[in-house]
Amino acid sequence: MLQLLNFNTLVSNMAAAVQGACSQLIDLTVGSVLRVLLEANASIALWMQWLIVLVLQTTRAATSSGTSLDSWVADFGLTRLPAIAASGNVTFARGSTLQAATIPVGTLVRSGDGSQTFVVGMNVSHAAWNSRVNAYVVSPGVTSVDLPVTAQILGSGGNVLPGAISLLATAIPGIDTVNNAGALAGGADAETDAALRQRFSLFLDTRSRATDLAIQNAIISVQQGLRFTIGELLDPSGAPRPGFFTLTIDDGSGDPPVSLLNNVALAVEAVRPLGTQFAVVAPIAVPAAVSIELTLTAGAPAGMVFGNVQLAVTNWINAQPIGAGLPLARLVQVAFDADPAVVNVGEITINGVAADLVPPPTGLVRVSSVSVV
Repeated sequence: MLQLLNFNTLVSNMAAAVQGACSQLIDLTVGSVLRVLLEANASIALWMQWLIVLVLQTTRAATSSGTSLDSWVADFGLTRLPAIAASGNVTFARGSTLQAATIPVGTLVRSGDGSQTFVVGMNVSHAAWNSRVNAYVVSPGVTSVDLPVTAQILGSGGNVLPGAISLLATAIPGIDTVNNAGALAGGADAETDAALRQRFSLFLDTRSRATDLAIQNAIISVQQGLRFTIGELLDPSGAPRPGFFTLTIDDGSGDPPVSLLNNVALAVEAVRPLGTQFAVVAPIAVPAAVSIELTLTAGAPAGMVFGNVQLAVTNWINAQPIGAGLPLARLVQVAFDADPAVVNVGEITINGVAADLVPPPTGLVRVSSVSVV
């Protein structure tokens, strides 16, 4: 192990060595010529020591960082997971509906503070899509249209709250306003050094193994932020089936694209046990319409408190893993924690019933509405 020495220790050791080699006392006081020479040598030794430390850091994954860590794991065929752009829907609206309006693919919209820009994407199955003009056409008499957008810059910065997008960065004749009723989500920064090191350890530990851990490593190496369950010896319907396993995958949207499911299937195919079969499916969407009765402290601003509870309940439910249920008791706790003005939680119903919501093993509970009174 390298023993690191500071500047004062280096100078002291050199002075002791020089004095020990001399038969008479020498002048090593501050400002003496010999003291200056020793301090200069100590500075060089300190710099060389620092260079040695840098070399040692880049020779181990545990201490490498940034591009050095990338090159280190690349020798084993592993790469850092890239950043992901946030996405969602925005509403283009107008006051006059006499004429048709055209919204081309690539139209830019921005957040109210101008810090984030979003690009209108292509959805050929959208009712307003017109392939001839490569744009969305808002017909006469239609006041608004919801279109898909993606953050222009990759990363978590594109995850904005409802109502954050309000500027038209591209002039569109016949369109007056833009707004996002729902939050834009799914954006993630590039994989951190700590996460890459952890995945690298798992990567090495699962080589040449057709195990549950190897399947998990194959899935998480496809994309950041994936949630999944492994149904061993079960077919997609949940029925027992020997030699078969079912993977339920979600990217946080509740409706992962087919391309993602295909990529996961390719990754798992490379490590699956011989003699087995598997299926990769999207979770079954289980809507949850929640209604909550609250009692607030006297004088509390009801609108703000209700909004805080709605946001907290929505975020908590949408963060639950695949197969997780929705217990009423937990919703009570979330409501209490959302705002100190909540003094009592009355009746809570889910989809009109005062009972826990229990989804199937491949079900994913998603909020359809949260009503607070």
